[in-house]
Amino acid sequence: MDRENSNIFSKTEKQKMLYEAKAEDVEFSAAEADHDDLEAMDRAQEADKRQLHEIMKKE
Repeated sequence: MDRENSNIFSKTEKQKMLYEAKAEDVEFSAAEADHDDLEAMDRAQEADKRQLHEIMKKE
């Protein structure tokens, strides 16, 4: 079976797709991050977990 033509993806493939979708050209400096930046990062990670869960549920 040819995976490129299949709509069924492994967990690893789904994580890779999620990672690639997040790839943005943004400069970030942890040394200059303030409390709001750190909270935003935490919220983004939680949103990613929810999104991955939704992708996996659709199978």
